[in-house]
Amino acid sequence: MATHKLLLLPGDGIGTEVMGEVKRVIAWLNKNGTAKFETEDGLVGGASYDADKVAITDATMARAQAADAVIFGAVGGPKWADVPYEARPEAGLLRLRKDMALFANLRPAICYPALAESSSLKKEIVEGLDIMIVRELTGGVYFGEPKTITDLGNGQKRAIDTQVYDTYEIERIVRVAFELAKKRRNKVTSMEKHNVMKSGVLWKEVVTQVHSREYKDVQFEHQLADSGAMQLVKYPKQFDVIVTDNLFGDILSDIAAMLTGSLGMLPSASLGEMDPKTKKRKALYEPVHGSAPDIAGKGMANPVAMISSFVMALRYSFDMQKEADLIDQAVAAVLAKGLRTADIKSDGAKMVSTQQMGEAIVAEMDTLAK
Repeated sequence: MATHKLLLLPGDGIGTEVMGEVKRVIAWLNKNGTAKFETEDGLVGGASYDADKVAITDATMARAQAADAVIFGAVGGPKWADVPYEARPEAGLLRLRKDMALFANLRPAICYPALAESSSLKKEIVEGLDIMIVRELTGGVYFGEPKTITDLGNGQKRAIDTQVYDTYEIERIVRVAFELAKKRRNKVTSMEKHNVMKSGVLWKEVVTQVHSREYKDVQFEHQLADSGAMQLVKYPKQFDVIVTDNLFGDILSDIAAMLTGSLGMLPSASLGEMDPKTKKRKALYEPVHGSAPDIAGKGMANPVAMISSFVMALRYSFDMQKEADLIDQAVAAVLAKGLRTADIKSDGAKMVSTQQMGEAIVAEMDTLAK
């Protein structure tokens, strides 16, 4: 029986609460699954700053590099609003992405039938929604140099962020998108701003070349990112796989998240290059939601996004499709029975705590596995 090593980084706020429910699922798999998981916990974000004055230590970073996958909760909160910029909680996540070379961020937006009424859009617009946003994660404006704030005198300052992409960065992310589409509905939409940005011009050119050269059998289209944002809330089911850069991906994936009813429902995967020898890749899995300090410690957080992030680990890091399907089915069954955390409450539903939702999902896994 294979043994997989996981580094669990709960982080701050509700991160610790939702990670507790992932541990519940892992314990079930260790008892009933086809593989074993060895886990260890680490500090990141504000929790790491409180302990070591950095958002992530070198030692924790080394453990992340050595793990088969990192399962990440959430970081940040007003408690750390005044820490030095380089030590802010979010810097821990950015370092993990950069040092592990996690260039491909996969953010599915799936609307469970039981939650179609929870979306801010009409039920018929979102019911049956299943799209995947592929966001380039280690380039673009978040990492480009120069990145400065300069004092110009006379009370004036100038801030500079640099949007920069090389050909190879665009090629590798669009290949991920095309490969995913071939296993889904075989359609890719590339979004950029070639009408006003030189990086958009190059992005469109490179994506077109890769499609023409390697993926002619995949349906393909370009769309300006602002128009794409509009189409996401007008008719989201026209999309299958959307591929875009770091900045636009950040924005578009949050728009897609709200189509499903709650940020508390959506997972994500951040993947590195496949090692040609080991056939493994560095990977980090995290819910789309933040640390939600306003509800932290109250047992109100929705653990589904965190559990579903672990499901993505089963799919993309460990090829445990049967177990992943089982957990997905358990989540859908629990929602169909009307159990709801505060973020997805609806008339006639039964309100449950974070722990109760996790327990219900594991109980459903028991039922489905019989």
